[in-house]
This record gives sequence, structure tokens and C-alpha cells, in this order.
Amino acid sequence: MTLPPSTAHLLNIGWCALVPFAVVAVYLGFGTLAVLLIGEPIVATSVLGMLGVVLVGWVRIQRPRWLAHAPVPQPESEIPRFGWSVLGCMVLAFLAGQSLALWIHVTAGSAGFDASTQTRHAAGALATLLLTLVGAPAGEEALFRGLIYPLLRKRVHILASTLVTAVVFGLLHGNAVQFASTLPLAVLLALVYERTRVLWPCVVLHLGFNLAAALVPAQMLGALANPVPAVLLCLAFAGCAVGLYRRVAAGTETGAAPGVAGESAMQ
Repeated sequence: MTLPPSTAHLLNIGWCALVPFAVVAVYLGFGTLAVLLIGEPIVATSVLGMLGVVLVGWVRIQRPRWLAHAPVPQPESEIPRFGWSVLGCMVLAFLAGQSLALWIHVTAGSAGFDASTQTRHAAGALATLLLTLVGAPAGEEALFRGLIYPLLRKRVHILASTLVTAVVFGLLHGNAVQFASTLPLAVLLALVYERTRVLWPCVVLHLGFNLAAALVPAQMLGALANPVPAVLLCLAFAGCAVGLYRRVAAGTETGAAPGVAGESAMQ
């Protein structure tokens, strides 16, 4: 039975709200348990990330159709050119996010970001490095691009899935500064996943973003901490993201059989 368009739209909106809420609620529940058992929040978050990798990896390998969605990408004959576009967009995502985040922190401050920074310092360099380079890239990509995004794409379009996943990804960081810094990254990673249907490029890009954020001194980005460069960089990233979106949308086959994409497991 075909549903009326208004009913279908309402169901899709409900799906976009239910999926992230349910997944994040389970994630936070396990996170609370991990902190209670381990005692150290940074280490517990890294352990939780690895648990997410194992569970999502199992689903993607053993039950690929649960996360499969159509249309599937057409055979890519221009991967090198797409890769260079992604790298250029990645640079803009980093600069736009950092500029916006610095501007927010300088003008309004962020108690949540300051508390997060203090927690990382208290945990020590090794635990922070483990989270930054292993736990966060692998665990967050498994959760967001490996689970939430494909579940959304089973019901809604690329654009809606990308925006919902990106916003929830930013909100999970718990403060305005990190929300601003990670939102462009999340948009880019969703488009990369949609085009490739595998997680390892997203993990590598996420790791590179975290590494750049850790290694580039804030003093080098200080000139970006005002509205003019923040707005210009965000507009430049938006233009790059729109270009990638058009290429991704054009590189899919309408009407491809569901399930084919799911054959690409967590590679």
C-alpha cells in the first residue's frame, strides 16, 4: 500500500529523530557504564569506541543488508580526481571549523570546552593520544558513518541524512566550540561515505583532522578568530561541499537493488 506523501514525510521525519536518539542513547548508556567501571573518562571513551568498532563491524560483516541502502554508487572511474577534491575540501573544513570555534571561544567562552580540555590534561598525554588518534576516529566513524548514516539513508535522501548525522555528531561533543569545529568535518565525511560506502577513508580523514587540531598551535590560527575569516571560510567550505554533493548525487544509480551497497563491510 502506497502512503500519502504527507504521511510518508512525517514518517521520514520521525525516522530521522528516532534513529539518532536511539543510537546515541545506547551509546551514552554504555559510556556511563564504562566510566563507572574504569573510572577514567578519557580511557573509558577510548574503550567504548573500540567496543563500537567491534559491534558495528560485526553487523556490517554478518548482516550487511541491515545497513544497505539504494541507490548504490556507479563504478568510479575518477577516484583520483574525487580524492583530490576531498583533500581540498578537508583543508577548508579544518580551517572553517577552527576559525568558527576560535571566534566563539574568544567572544563567548565555553565552560564545556574548558572542562573537556582540563579532563584531557588530567588524563595524561598517552590516554589523550589514544583517544585522539584511535578511539575517536575509529569509534565515532563506526557509530555515525557506519551505523546512523546508513540507517537514515534507508528512508531519506543524501542531504537529509548528511545534515542530521552532522548535527548529531556535533551535539555529541557537548559544547559550542567543538560543535562548530567538527560540523564541517561531519558534513564532508558523510559525503565521502555516501560515495565510497566503506569506512576506512572516513577514519583516515577523521584521524588527520584530529592530528592537525592537536599539532597546529592555536597562535597560528589566532588571526582567524574573528567573524570575517570565519564567515568567508565557511562559505568557501559550503561551496566545496555543494560541489562534492553534486558529484556524489550524480554518481549513483537510481533504482539499484537494496543490499548491494551493504556488501562493502567495514573495510
